[in-house]
Amino acid sequence: MEHQIVRLTRRPELKDRAAQWFSEKWGIPVEEYAQSIEESLTQKSPVPQWYLAMEGDRIVGGLGVIENDFHERKDLAPNVCAVYTEPDRRCQGIAGALLRTVCADMKQMGIDTLYLVTDHTAFYERYGWEFLCMVREEGTDNLTRMYIHKS
Repeated sequence: MEHQIVRLTRRPELKDRAAQWFSEKWGIPVEEYAQSIEESLTQKSPVPQWYLAMEGDRIVGGLGVIENDFHERKDLAPNVCAVYTEPDRRCQGIAGALLRTVCADMKQMGIDTLYLVTDHTAFYERYGWEFLCMVREEGTDNLTRMYIHKS
């Protein structure tokens, strides 16, 4: 089955399911996602935004755009976050489609530079992202990789 990329501002009826889905994938309280998703639906600024990859009625992937993804470099914003594809749907282009969509959408909204933190190496480069620097995770001594994408 083919997937469809949807921005939650265009499918607000999915907001509760989306918040639950992201929470289950990342172990962050559902209320955090629900609040950010609600903010994306009610405010006029481009950030935050939330996207889902749907196969019929099933969520098979998703990601968001927020100001800061829990790192100390507040100047590197906004951040693509919570990138996830269901294990049985990986290697089918879903993450790439999500990333292309979010970059194009953000550019249309006047944001041509996005950032992303990850432990992955050699994944995001396939989609035009470049390693920028190491950043400290908020409130820890842990360092993680920061990527940049310019449209």
